[in-house]
Amino acid sequence: METRQALPNVGSAWAKFIICSVIGVFMFFISIPLTIGGVTRNTIPVDHLHHFVRWLVGPMPTGRQQIVALLIMLIGAVFPFIKKTWNQNTIQTVFTMFKILGVIAGAMHVLNVLDVVRIGPDFLHQGNFLPFLFNALCVSLAFLIPIGAIFLFFLINYGLMEFFGVFLRPIMRKVFRTPGRSAVDAVTSLIGNYALAMMITDKLLQEGKYTKREAAIIVTGFSTVSATFMVVVAGRLGLMDRWLFFFWTTMLVAGAVTAITARIFPLCKIPNEYFEGTTPQPEEPIESDRLKVAIREGLRVAGASGNVGVNLWNSFKAGCRIVSILLPTIMSIGLLGMILAEFTPVFDIIGFIFLPFTWLVRLPEALLAAQALSTGIIEMFLPAAFMDVELHSLQSRYVVAVSSITAVIFFSAVVPSILATKVPVKVWQMVIIWVERLILSILLSGIIALIFLR
Repeated sequence: METRQALPNVGSAWAKFIICSVIGVFMFFISIPLTIGGVTRNTIPVDHLHHFVRWLVGPMPTGRQQIVALLIMLIGAVFPFIKKTWNQNTIQTVFTMFKILGVIAGAMHVLNVLDVVRIGPDFLHQGNFLPFLFNALCVSLAFLIPIGAIFLFFLINYGLMEFFGVFLRPIMRKVFRTPGRSAVDAVTSLIGNYALAMMITDKLLQEGKYTKREAAIIVTGFSTVSATFMVVVAGRLGLMDRWLFFFWTTMLVAGAVTAITARIFPLCKIPNEYFEGTTPQPEEPIESDRLKVAIREGLRVAGASGNVGVNLWNSFKAGCRIVSILLPTIMSIGLLGMILAEFTPVFDIIGFIFLPFTWLVRLPEALLAAQALSTGIIEMFLPAAFMDVELHSLQSRYVVAVSSITAVIFFSAVVPSILATKVPVKVWQMVIIWVERLILSILLSGIIALIFLR
């Protein structure tokens, strides 16, 4: 049975639980039309706020937004040397080098935008190369992630996730073959931040609260990008006017794909045993008064959350730290992927693996969608670069958007994050899981598109 814990201030806990949760829900799940800088958008409030801040900084042609993004990238590249972590292991060294290359690529673009100097071949400054990677992705994320981090904190740190997690416990074991406590872990991944969720998973694995197989299912199944990243993908592919439909169907597809992959190779062959040297701590089921337990869990977290202002400031700083790590690797690894896609047949060949499935769900641009999605193994944003709102169908754009997110595995961030934990998943296993998840995502999202988006 659940252990009862007294709350030091029940009134304050209730206020935080209700007010902060409502703010979080409003910022991420209520679409409203609003005009900012002469442009009208029907989107969620956190996206409106992100565009408002960018408008305050200055319009894109001035280069001010690009300078902010470049400074953030520079901080991310320099930080490993300041902390002396750049050569701790091979993974750290390789990704530090990619961060440096990302800053160089970003500087090339900004210097060109500011008409200072044009460095590098002309093709880099055209179309889907530096302009797309820097303007459409890095600049958007530079503002959106820190702002989104503030309001994600309202969703995941004031008891709302724990409240719903209690009700999800029976589902988690039956559907995903993971303990009930993984419900909060999973929601943190899906709505919050995959890096944070991986840290939680790794900690619980080493505490004997997850088995190796359970931890592997969670990090490869639930650790998709957060809602803030989804906003960027939806905006790029013209889906923000259908945000709630896009968000919830993406969550549905992600859950269904994870339920299937948890039962097939290679995840089913990972030992279902606890981490070496730990004392197993399997959770006890909740047998009665589930609503009372859910309320108590929500209030417990809200009551122990501390000062709201301090928490929001810390969350904003965490968002800034995360974006400084992500932007340079997105720029370098993303550019590498774009060059491979444009000048080599690598992704054209890989795309043929997925063509039968995009054709099966009758996508109007079946070949293009298959080849675009094949680039997602490098960086999850890349598939969006190959689809155009004006030229390509809603069905294809929707399937590419959903599948790029629910495939979960990509080398620019998720793979090194998993390798940095004790979760026993090898690189070759992650590649197989990516293929499985992408095929299943195409089929499921394609069926949804056939039914609702024709």
